[in-house]
Amino acid sequence: MSQILQPSFFDRDAVSAARDLLGTHLVRLLDGVRLSGIIVEAEAYRGEEDLACHARAGRTPRTQVMYGPPGRAYIYFTYGMHWMLNCVAGPENFPAAVLVRAVLPQEGLEVIAARRAGRARTIWCDGPGKLTLAFGIDGGLNGVNLCSTAGGLWLEAGDPVPDDRVIAGPRVGLGSTPEP
Repeated sequence: MSQILQPSFFDRDAVSAARDLLGTHLVRLLDGVRLSGIIVEAEAYRGEEDLACHARAGRTPRTQVMYGPPGRAYIYFTYGMHWMLNCVAGPENFPAAVLVRAVLPQEGLEVIAARRAGRARTIWCDGPGKLTLAFGIDGGLNGVNLCSTAGGLWLEAGDPVPDDRVIAGPRVGLGSTPEP
């Protein structure tokens, strides 16, 4: 097991946290099996002024986790079919999070394959709904501390990704919603 990311990793601007999450490892202990994948795509959402952020309407029961301590999982259901995993970032009481959009599976490949039955390995976890399905992540993990193994879902340090290997662009699927 590599070093588990600490809350201080997330206690900063969501855009910086999103960039540095690239190359880290998402780990899930599912039915006694360790699943892991290298985070290869992430997307930042920050503050009530960000029109694409769920917190744009303020603190609600749904967004409460986003206002909590950094390093927690903010997990929500979307389109009536997909769970989305986010990492709360920034100081407490400032709602920001990083959506984990894709991972490259590393461990627990047999379990991941079974959970993504009939899909090619190259597309097991290449979208946020696909990765939560493959890793067995759902709303029951909302609020879990990603900086501890106790909740069965955590993040570990990985190999830093050099800037020349990173492509930054607008957030995916937001249409005409302006970037902050």
